[in-house]
Amino acid sequence: MRATRILLTRLSSLGDVVHTWPLVEALARLSPRPHLTWVVEEQYLPLVAPHPAVDCAVPVATRRWRRRPGAHTLGEIRGVVTLLRQGPPEVALDPQGLVKSAIWAALAKAPRRIGLAAEVRRERVAGLFYSETSPSPRPRRHAVDVALSMLPALGVEPPWGAWPDGRFLLPRSAPIHPHAAEEGPVMLLPGTGRASKTWGAGSLIELARRLADAEWEVEVLWGPAEHHLAMAVAAAARVHLAPPTPLAELPAYLARARGVVGGDTGPAHLAAALGVPTVMFHLDTDPRRSGARGSRVALLDGRPGAAPALTPAAVAATAMATFTASRS
Repeated sequence: MRATRILLTRLSSLGDVVHTWPLVEALARLSPRPHLTWVVEEQYLPLVAPHPAVDCAVPVATRRWRRRPGAHTLGEIRGVVTLLRQGPPEVALDPQGLVKSAIWAALAKAPRRIGLAAEVRRERVAGLFYSETSPSPRPRRHAVDVALSMLPALGVEPPWGAWPDGRFLLPRSAPIHPHAAEEGPVMLLPGTGRASKTWGAGSLIELARRLADAEWEVEVLWGPAEHHLAMAVAAAARVHLAPPTPLAELPAYLARARGVVGGDTGPAHLAAALGVPTVMFHLDTDPRRSGARGSRVALLDGRPGAAPALTPAAVAATAMATFTASRS
């Protein structure tokens, strides 16, 4: 029996790409194993191209294309369309639920274009590009399970509650060290994708100080958007500032941590998927929908109205309890 050609369109972001790994792992278990092409934003290619279930990773640059429209951009778009049509997919899955992701299935001329149920789709108008929609995942709400809800449209029972597994990103020569929980630094992630998900500098500084006062090495990890915040936190708390860490190098860097503390941000989801003990605090998003999943994860609800109110002392106490326990 010939393998089905499947096109997956999950373009971004870092955390959402991580949440899609259980879906592609489930697809890879089908018999015969399908040929899977994944369309992804170019900056997240290092999280997709090495995945053992992905046969072809196709980078796109929708953000850059919007900023710089012109003949060169049109040429790049035509190149992607030509590549997708060279091995035309029979089925397209869009677990992102946006027009910018759904449109690629139509451009690739996939005869079956499956999208999320309208109630969990981020943009209802994306449904114009689908030939069918998957069943509702309700009462399940987590982003991993929403992505998995596409499987019944292919006659597959979803592995509800699955954890993303990012260990494929670690070099065989450098797996997570068995004593990292005792020897590595606690890595603090001060930034998130939007301001409403980020603590103020004062709370982050107090958190860093409390962890340092427990005689743990603390390192503030940062991306370009939060460099100034990270420098301010590290300087005020008198802890280490991590060096620049490109995405391709981030998994191995996170793997050496005693634990990771941060908000609902992509690197924290990646750390949890790698098996690194992770404490995630939610200031704006629902942890039942977007909380990290992994074997050593603690989720703290700090949204307005949550009780008790989230404090640096509470986060530090949870981190100490979580990171002190031996790795499973």
